[in-house]
Amino acid sequence: MVNQDNQGLQENRVFAPPAEFVANAAISGMDAYNKLCAEAAGDYEGFWARLARENLDWHKPFTSTLDESEAPFYKWFADGELNVSYNCLDRNLKNGNAGKTAIIFEADDGKVTRATYQELYEKVCKFANGLKSRGIKKGDRVVIYMPMSIEGVAAMQACARIGATHSVVFGGFSAKSLQERIIDAGAVAVITADEQMRGGKHLPLKTIVDEALALGGCTTMKDVIVYKRTGGNIPFVEGRDTWLHDLVDAQPAECEPEWVGAEHPLFILYTSGSTGTPKGVQHSSGGYLLWAALTMKWTFDLKPNDVFWCTADIGWVTGHTYIAYGPLAVGGTEIVFEGVPTYPNAGRFWETIDKHKVSIFYTAPTAIRSLIKAADVDPKVHPKNYDLSSLRLLGSVGEPINPEAWMWYYKNVGREKCPIVDTFWQTETGGHMITPLPGATPMVPGSCTLPLPGIMTAIVDEAGQDVPNGQGGILVVKRPWPSMIRTIWGNPDRFKTSYFPEELGGRMYLAGDGAIRNKETGYFTITGRIDDVLNVSGHRMGTMEIESALVANPIVAEAAVVGKPDDTTGESICAFVVLKQARPTGEEAKKLALELRNWVAKEIGPIAKPKEIRFGDNLPKTRSGKIMRRLLRVLAKGETITQDVSTLENPAILEQLKEAS
Repeated sequence: MVNQDNQGLQENRVFAPPAEFVANAAISGMDAYNKLCAEAAGDYEGFWARLARENLDWHKPFTSTLDESEAPFYKWFADGELNVSYNCLDRNLKNGNAGKTAIIFEADDGKVTRATYQELYEKVCKFANGLKSRGIKKGDRVVIYMPMSIEGVAAMQACARIGATHSVVFGGFSAKSLQERIIDAGAVAVITADEQMRGGKHLPLKTIVDEALALGGCTTMKDVIVYKRTGGNIPFVEGRDTWLHDLVDAQPAECEPEWVGAEHPLFILYTSGSTGTPKGVQHSSGGYLLWAALTMKWTFDLKPNDVFWCTADIGWVTGHTYIAYGPLAVGGTEIVFEGVPTYPNAGRFWETIDKHKVSIFYTAPTAIRSLIKAADVDPKVHPKNYDLSSLRLLGSVGEPINPEAWMWYYKNVGREKCPIVDTFWQTETGGHMITPLPGATPMVPGSCTLPLPGIMTAIVDEAGQDVPNGQGGILVVKRPWPSMIRTIWGNPDRFKTSYFPEELGGRMYLAGDGAIRNKETGYFTITGRIDDVLNVSGHRMGTMEIESALVANPIVAEAAVVGKPDDTTGESICAFVVLKQARPTGEEAKKLALELRNWVAKEIGPIAKPKEIRFGDNLPKTRSGKIMRRLLRVLAKGETITQDVSTLENPAILEQLKEAS
């Protein structure tokens, strides 16, 4: 469970949107917000149909808005046809944006490259033609394992252009994680780079792809396409591996888009589940793009002269919706950033905002908390030392932001003049669900406030009954919406049980989070996960995944993983481990803990590395053999166990597990 600062539940500080912002906002004032909500409530399908016609270009107009005949496998605009890349690129050329900067790429070393909409269009078309020359076609799946780059965005857009379904894998994931995703998606190609640059370091990508394929089972794989990012010396497999520049340089700079049905799978993005195996979240083309465009206009209030910067990686859904698709669908200018916030120093974010005159800045609470600490240690990197006057809007994403971090962000980065949009959403929702609107909603630190128009959220008990405001419960969405997950790739039964459980009636979307609404305002505050999924720096990981990785080590007999509150990452990973040898103590325990942390990093990725490992002769279990995880959560937090432990087979074990190695 993500432990949330209780201040968020009783917070009484309220910040009204600045009057100047309200006057010019796309949704101006609460009356405008309420009017849209009323329209959605009065004619739900008509509301979404109007927005889809106004915000997207359709090759073949739709006549059916919502098809609920196979619920919960909902379909939106199903008989309409469009192309996502066309909506992001060609439309901008026709709208007079050909010479406008689409992407400002800021490399790890500070070097800047720009691409106009015309240049990006040509790059994507050449890329798409190159993919077609390798026999990649509509309906094929392509895995993208790329660094942050213009080429990474172009790879996604090129797949969309030819109707191939992409699956982006975060560049920090291990060979095994990559292999699992290639196999599950049935991918025919991997697009990667020789290396990526992060914090001044060269990190391998192509080598990890080779390792993944060497693990076996990737029987559908035919091509590995490699972007030369650093020029690092890497092995090539003849007939399988191709340099990207060799593939695309001679290709035509135009590529007719493949028109696809609105329900055609645009991408599969794997997210952790509590059962251990990653879940391939499948998103549509039409409904997903509609919400990406709308939330750019509503939540970010994007204007033609804005410079938008989302600091996420394209390997996560935030990088899909608010880098690869949303900003381009509305003709925005955006930053694509390769580096890390602390290199060459912890002033990098503020320096970049100053340098590029960023007006909308969207980052994670983890980054904010780490930069608060950095500014305390070294006053030279405090945001007050930089010109941040270009900023007009701030955003937060990935996890709930604690009120004091919100206040620091508001005062020191936004200088008390920028609204903060604290956005709640998920990989499965495709875009924002609950968030302040910057020109309408009074803001409360730590609260994501109110659902967007058309999003029918509620808080219910375990039986699916609404609970009164002020009482915590389970967050659900009562009506389908266009950008929602369509299924879990290849596993429709898991989709139904994970998101539309029968105990809630089989028709309400289960977000998997607990929430509470303020008695007076009705504002939502997210209180944490209701299942065994950890949220570390906004990245979701199943406890089973990490436990499985630990137990795969030859010296480990058993492992249990829980989350504990962390000032920087929101939640950190605490592992309780039983070895096949005597319980280690002292220096030996520290040495083995380090080895196991590195083992998990290799098996899954560095983000999954436990912060603490505690060794015991056994784990606390009931007489029936069930691990008492609630007791482990208490131990991880360093609290005193007050619960009844009479059902424990081995209560003495609790003393052993109090100390971290």
